[in-house]
Amino acid sequence: MAGNAGMTPGRELAGKVALVTGGARNIGRAIARSLAVGGASVMVNAKTSKAMAEETVKMIGASAAFHIADVTDPGQVSSLVEATVKRFGRLDILVNNAAVRMETPFEQIRLEDWRNVLATILDAAFICSQACLPHLVTAGGGTIINIGGLTGHRGATGRAHVIAAKSGLAGFTKALALDLAPQHITVNCVAPGTIDSQRGLPGVPERPAHRAAPPPIGRRGEPEEIAAMVRMLCGPDARYITGQTIHVNGGGYLP
Repeated sequence: MAGNAGMTPGRELAGKVALVTGGARNIGRAIARSLAVGGASVMVNAKTSKAMAEETVKMIGASAAFHIADVTDPGQVSSLVEATVKRFGRLDILVNNAAVRMETPFEQIRLEDWRNVLATILDAAFICSQACLPHLVTAGGGTIINIGGLTGHRGATGRAHVIAAKSGLAGFTKALALDLAPQHITVNCVAPGTIDSQRGLPGVPERPAHRAAPPPIGRRGEPEEIAAMVRMLCGPDARYITGQTIHVNGGGYLP
């Protein structure tokens, strides 16, 4: 393809620098590793999972580092972005992956839980995107990927806060794509379907029985399959794709 002219095959992101929030495990880890395989240097962010972030960096090697920061805190995000640029010299890619996935009947959702979920998913995407923007512009154009979710489009019980936040990410993606197009920055949302992940960890509840069935393709997805879509959208052959929500769900939702 024309966008890959002169590049080493499989290293289409060589020379690029990516920041992945919530990158210590599961989909975030898979994204960080996939971008690194594509040639990018990667800053792995986590809020508290230092050991898992260190493990992710160890998997990648010298082209990765980690930084502990709460992405709902503008001051900590500023330090995170500064550390990324100081460590790697530039910033080309932001992946807003940090999230919490709570299961709570609507009548039992406390206002503080509602605010925490929206802050972690939606506010953090806003804060991180704004903090990274000057560096993306300096780099001559970059990529922002928001990680959405199937239920943000299909709906589900017991997840009013998560669904509101994930739906908001899809709208935020469209708005940001138009705002940043003049700076040659693409903005897209990847919405995973039912993905195999480490359940029972903080922020990763057990999957309810009514959502345990596989999608039409007959199996749950792998984190690496979400990561592959993210990597493609960050590459040179996706520069004409922006403002889109791309579903990777095995047929579980057909928009």
